[in-house]
Amino acid sequence: MANTQTLRGFTTMTSFVADHKGAIEWYTALFGMPPYFNKPGYAEFRVGDYQHEFGLIDAQYGPPGITGGTPAASTLYWHVDDIDAALEKLLAMGATAWEPVTKRGEGFITASVICPYGIVIGLMYNQHYLSVLDAFKQQ
Repeated sequence: MANTQTLRGFTTMTSFVADHKGAIEWYTALFGMPPYFNKPGYAEFRVGDYQHEFGLIDAQYGPPGITGGTPAASTLYWHVDDIDAALEKLLAMGATAWEPVTKRGEGFITASVICPYGIVIGLMYNQHYLSVLDAFKQQ
């Protein structure tokens, strides 16, 4: 049976930060482990029982208007099976495009919109989310 939900579950939370290196050090101390993925401009931790993704993005890579100030701009990404269809649905419902569809690497595609009430909604096709879901189905 096909899943008909547009937004299937929380997958990744990212925050734009002005002091990328400092934020990585601080969150390494908080989580008690270094990021599992770390490259210039982006670091990602997998945290908690479900290995949710928590990413830190250097503010210089953010959409227009993002400065990495306080409070930092954060986006919670929802896993979707079809980025283009989800984006089209949200735009038809009155959302405004914010970040374009962007391939982040094999199995990871993102986009985001701002809903009519000012909330950023992140969309992500996320292979990690699907792998974790499959592992739970096999238990």
